[in-house]
Amino acid sequence: MRVAAIDIGTNTILLLVAERQGDGSLSAVVDRATITRLGEGVDRSRRFTPAAVARTCACIEEYSRLVRTLGGADRVAVVGTSAMREASGGEEVRDCVSKAFGVETHIVSGEQEARLAFKGAVSGLAIDSKEETAVFDIGGGSTEVVLGRSEKGLLSIGYLESFELGSVRLTERFLAHDPPAESELDALGRTLAQAFSQVPPLPADRAPVGIAGTMTTLASVSIGMAAYDGARLHGKSLAREELRRTVVRLASVDLAARRGVLGMEPKRADVIVAGGYIALSLLDHWGARAVTISDRGVRWGLAEELAGRENVDFGPPAGPLASKRLQKS
Repeated sequence: MRVAAIDIGTNTILLLVAERQGDGSLSAVVDRATITRLGEGVDRSRRFTPAAVARTCACIEEYSRLVRTLGGADRVAVVGTSAMREASGGEEVRDCVSKAFGVETHIVSGEQEARLAFKGAVSGLAIDSKEETAVFDIGGGSTEVVLGRSEKGLLSIGYLESFELGSVRLTERFLAHDPPAESELDALGRTLAQAFSQVPPLPADRAPVGIAGTMTTLASVSIGMAAYDGARLHGKSLAREELRRTVVRLASVDLAARRGVLGMEPKRADVIVAGGYIALSLLDHWGARAVTISDRGVRWGLAEELAGRENVDFGPPAGPLASKRLQKS
C-alpha cells in the first residue's frame, strides 16, 4: 500500500509518499517540504495574493509530477490548514489540486489539524503511551497545542486548542524592524504569554514534542547542521536554554546575516524569530527543561489515516475525505 499525503500550510507545502511495512509502520519514499508563503499578507487582507497562489500551484504541480514519476499512489489526500481556513481566493489553489491529483482539498478545522499533527508527531518516537504527551505544531498562521496519549494508533485527547498565532502572522503583526527592536520582542512575548496562560500544565520533567519547520530549523541551527537531515533530528532533545540562546542569537542579527547562519533554511529566516518566541513561550509556561524534536506532523498523521482506510473520516464538521489512486504517468 502506497499513499501520498499533501499538507498545504500557510508557509510551507509538504508532501509525504509512504508505504506500509510488514510490521505495520509507515516508511517514507519521499518526504519533501517547499516554502511557498501562501499566507503572505493574509493576516491583514484575509485574501491570497496572485503571486502566492502562483507559487503554491507551481509546487503542487511539481509534487504531482514527482508522485507519478515514482509510480503513482494507491491513495492520495490533500489538506489545507490555517491560511486556507480564513482567506478568500483559495479557489484557484483548490482547482490546481483537483487538476494535479484528481482529489478535492479538504480544509481541516484547527481541531482536526491538531489531531493529525499529534498522531504524526509521536510516530517513530520512544514515548511512554501511558503518560500524557504534549505536542505543539508551530505553523505560519496558527499554532496547535495537544495533550494526549497514543497507544497502538488510538488517540486519547485530554486538551486540544488551535491558536491564531503563527510565525508568519506574528512577524507581520509585531516585527517591523530588522533586526527586531527590543520593544517589539517584548510585546510579542507578552502577547504569547497571555494567549498560552490557560494551556494545562505539564510535570517539569516531561518534555513536550515540538514539530514543523520552526522547530527543526532551530534544532538544525543549534547544532550547526550543514545539510538538513530529518532522521538525525527526529527524537532529538533540545534543552530550553539552548533553544533560548539560539533564538536570541537569531534575533540579534539582521535578515541577511540570519540567512547565512549554518543550519538555517534561508526562506524561513524572516519568520524564524517569531516562531522561536512561540516555542519559548510554551516551554516557559510549562517550565519544561527541554523539548523533543519531531520531524513529522500533519502529513504523517494523514498518511497513517490513508493507509488504514479508503476514506479519511475527520468527524464533524467536515465529514469524510475521499482519497483517490494517482496513476503513473
